[in-house]
Amino acid sequence: MHSPGSSTLDGRNPSKRKPAGAGAIGIHSRQHSASQPSEPHHKRPKLTSPFDSSESRMSKVVGKRPEIVDLTKPPTAFQPHKGAKKLVIKNLRTTSRADDLEKYYDTAKKELLDALQAIFEQKQPRQPFERLYRGVEDLCRHGASRELYETLREQCDNYLKGSLYRSMVAEAGSSNVDMLRSTYKHWVIWNTQSTTIRSVFSYLDRSFLLISKDFQQINDMAITLFRRTFFVTSKSGGLNPGAKALAGMCDLVDYDRRANTRFDPALLRDSISMLHVLNIYGKSFEPRFLDASGDYYREFAEVQSSASLKAYISSCEKLLAREDYRCNAYNFDSTTKRQLMNRAHTTLIDNYSEKLLDSGSIGKLLDENATESMKALYDLLRLSNIQKRLREPWEEYIKEAGSVIVNDTSRGDEMVVRLLEFRRSLDLMIRDAFNKDDEFTYSMRQAFGSFINDRKVLSSWKTGTSKVGEMIAKYIDMLLRGGLKTLPKSLLSDIKDRIDAEQSGLASTGDEDAELDRQLDQALELFRFIEGKDVFEAFYKQDLARRLLMGRSASADAERSMLAKLKNECGSNFTHNLEQMFKDQQIARDEMASYKSWCEGNGHAKGGMDLSVNILSAAAWPTYPDTQLTLPDDVATQVERFEAYYVNKHTGRRLTWKHSLAHCVVKARFNKGSKELLVSAYQAVVLTLFNQIEDKPDGFLAYQQIAENTGLSGPDLDRTLQSLACGKIRVLTKHPKGRDVNPTDTFTVNKSFADPKYRVKINQIQLKETKEENQETHERVAQDRQFECQAAIVRIMKSRKKMTHANLVAEVINQTKSRGAIEPSEIKKNIEKLIEKEYLEREEGSYTYLA
Repeated sequence: MHSPGSSTLDGRNPSKRKPAGAGAIGIHSRQHSASQPSEPHHKRPKLTSPFDSSESRMSKVVGKRPEIVDLTKPPTAFQPHKGAKKLVIKNLRTTSRADDLEKYYDTAKKELLDALQAIFEQKQPRQPFERLYRGVEDLCRHGASRELYETLREQCDNYLKGSLYRSMVAEAGSSNVDMLRSTYKHWVIWNTQSTTIRSVFSYLDRSFLLISKDFQQINDMAITLFRRTFFVTSKSGGLNPGAKALAGMCDLVDYDRRANTRFDPALLRDSISMLHVLNIYGKSFEPRFLDASGDYYREFAEVQSSASLKAYISSCEKLLAREDYRCNAYNFDSTTKRQLMNRAHTTLIDNYSEKLLDSGSIGKLLDENATESMKALYDLLRLSNIQKRLREPWEEYIKEAGSVIVNDTSRGDEMVVRLLEFRRSLDLMIRDAFNKDDEFTYSMRQAFGSFINDRKVLSSWKTGTSKVGEMIAKYIDMLLRGGLKTLPKSLLSDIKDRIDAEQSGLASTGDEDAELDRQLDQALELFRFIEGKDVFEAFYKQDLARRLLMGRSASADAERSMLAKLKNECGSNFTHNLEQMFKDQQIARDEMASYKSWCEGNGHAKGGMDLSVNILSAAAWPTYPDTQLTLPDDVATQVERFEAYYVNKHTGRRLTWKHSLAHCVVKARFNKGSKELLVSAYQAVVLTLFNQIEDKPDGFLAYQQIAENTGLSGPDLDRTLQSLACGKIRVLTKHPKGRDVNPTDTFTVNKSFADPKYRVKINQIQLKETKEENQETHERVAQDRQFECQAAIVRIMKSRKKMTHANLVAEVINQTKSRGAIEPSEIKKNIEKLIEKEYLEREEGSYTYLA
């Protein structure tokens, strides 16, 4: 039971919003409002008003309230003396609730249709977006989700096929690019409209469509409708704007390839993005684009193939770079890029591999040292995985160019420098163009070994032995005498070489000693290719002897380093005599120190001459011819004294004086001052003769007088006089003037001689080898080879006892190839000699060793 002053709230759950036109709130003591909603209700809770206690107290004071208070009348002043009154709110509903709801839903549908039409017309809907959103929500809660979706889809489809399609066709021009531009413009319009639609119908999208398997969500629906309308081929054969738009995209790419000003990069990039969103890129655009690109590549290759290889490589490189950039810059798919590049490689490289691998064209590029072009060629071939086929023209070029160098008899002195420059250019090509590919390094070494040991070299130089070995020995002699200053700059290390050396833990080639060591290694690289190492050994020994005896080595450390390299390369047998030469030098120094002590102890005055003698073991040093030389009296006295000392100290030894290797310092006085002349023994003996005619005003010596007083004759005398009177430094004057010395010439002292240096070197003639000496060395090497061949035959037959001719020849070649290649015909001659000496005998096509 309610107390007279209590009140109750008659209504639904406050969380549920009532439609417009629902009943008002009634406050009463026991009875409900006359008209109640048709919907079921929960039991209404009792709510106690905060005014209950005060009203109760007031009733006791003023009496009983009236039963009914009519709130529809104008308000009156509070009348407490009349007592408590009942408050009633009359029902304001004039129609049924069901009719109101249907009317509300119809209104919401109409408002949504009007809003869609406004959006399609690119206008602002009359109703606020919040009201439209609430209308969609109410319709969905009312169970009209499916109907609402179908209506929306139908309206969008009609709009796309109607006004939007007509607008697109009307704005499109005659060209494919114009159609593409119009298509993209209307795609942007539709994309904006669909975004607005999606926001209005968001509740439908997030409720009904989210869990539905039969219907697309609004965004997918919008994309599908646009794709079907504009990009699906028309069955009736009418205009298909999508096909023209795709053709327009291919045209845009073609404009870019041909540098046409009509190219629109933004349109191409946006169009590619549009196709990705529409999900027709891979099915509709990619095949069409790849076919058009293939046609362009074939046309490009046909045009460019008529140009030179260098131009073709450059054109292909630029084309591939542009294609790669375009794919990355304009959002092409990675699979498209891969297929596009594969087609380009097939068309430009595989189909024109004969042109790319033409030996003559590649040879021209290598002659020009076109590193960038060769790198581009290597990279192109590597894209098709056929870079190994480049080895054949590479190796062929090296053989041809190398053969030209080693067979050039007019520039023999430059042979090794040219070979090293050639090798240097190839090394740089491998490093910078071929990405340090080991296969090309191997091919280069094979080619070097082939042309260096070619028999044509022997016939060109007519030496019978390796000319390259001789020239390598002379090149190393030049390095060890003059150091790096004798080299051209092209052979010196560059910055990349220095960086590589430091990264490898080696001494930086910026250091002079390290650079000299690197140059010696480069020379040894050529030495490794030589089969006739005995020629190198013979000439290297001669040059080493001159450097040691005349003190012309630039660096003692470099000499020892080179000896260690040779020992490591060829073994101790190869360097045994060379090591002995260094030991003899040390023994000679000790011997001279002992001799000087003996002279001081025996009271021999030093006088005006200082004698230094090198004692050499004949077995280790090269052989030198014995020459007759009449020494000045004071020199002869010193020589005889030393010989007596040495023979007395070392019983059983005999000294043979090699005056051709001697050198000395002579003091000379000229009108412009005194000089010290560094001369050979021959030159010194000739110069001292002019002291005898110093007092004669017109003193001169004839050719015959010089020959009689020095004991020299023939080429030795001619070379000596020519070096003193016809060279760059002329301390003598020849009459008559000329470059050649004749027996009728006379000579006087050049008193007007002048030179900025106090000590002047004139004995370079001793370091030069004569043609006769060169020929004798080659003949001696060839003769030694015959002896080595016979020794090898005896060793082999002694171990095998019996062998056929072919097997014996093959075994001899194998054992002697490290020293020098021997022709099979020479081996046969040596076998005949051994048969004559009864070392072997011939039995039925084979040889038997005779113990």
